Amino acid sequence: MDRPVAPALRALLEGLIDYAGTFPPAALPCGAAAENFATYRAGPRAWALRYLVVSAVDLDRVSPAFNGALSVLAETDVPRAAALESKRVVTAPRPVYCEVPLADLDAVRAAGCFAKVRTGGLKPEAIPSVAAVADFIRACADRGLPFKATAGLHHPVRAEYALTYEPNAPRAVMHGFLNVFVAAARAWHGDCNLEPILAETDPTAFRFDDRAHWRDRALSTEQVRAARADFAHAFGSCSFDEPIADLEQLGLL
Repeated sequence: MDRPVAPALRALLEGLIDYAGTFPPAALPCGAAAENFATYRAGPRAWALRYLVVSAVDLDRVSPAFNGALSVLAETDVPRAAALESKRVVTAPRPVYCEVPLADLDAVRAAGCFAKVRTGGLKPEAIPSVAAVADFIRACADRGLPFKATAGLHHPVRAEYALTYEPNAPRAVMHGFLNVFVAAARAWHGDCNLEPILAETDPTAFRFDDRAHWRDRALSTEQVRAARADFAHAFGSCSFDEPIADLEQLGLL
């Protein structure tokens, strides 16, 4: 039997992962990614899953059964989508996550869109620094601007990992999704000192019961839930299994 999930951890993880199996490093065929998504939606960890992320060019390969559960990379509106992801500000009658420089966040907010940050990549130099991620989170919190993250958050806690699934893949220190989303939740409730949370490499520094603890700082379940709903929406990952398996290995799930 699965162990009970601590209330604050459930609040942090619920609907957190957008499954992006067609994108590197997994780079699965669209049909295989859609089949995986259907399996995850029917599985015991479905509560941690949000959308299936696909490119607009792949939409014809995606069953209409997934309409309303898609986050689509597109520069114009897509009626089938629950959300859009774009490299520029796009006006649409649904949430749009805009991956733009910090200097353009005011334009994102003015358009009623959301922000998007890239937290990793296939090469070490694609991984932003702790300071850069902290600056992004603070900039969004200062503006009351919700965001999602993408790339490089396969693992709960910051550590060195292989960047792809290939033999002899390059390795680098990757950001952890617990680091990023605990830091974001704290930022939403007024904490500006985010770098130590983002830089944390000790999994035992994160504890969950009816509060979400990082070392001597804590937020209530209600505070975490509010931060997720109003600010730190999700992260895109080409793997759903990997984040879940790591949480299980840490004894959190």
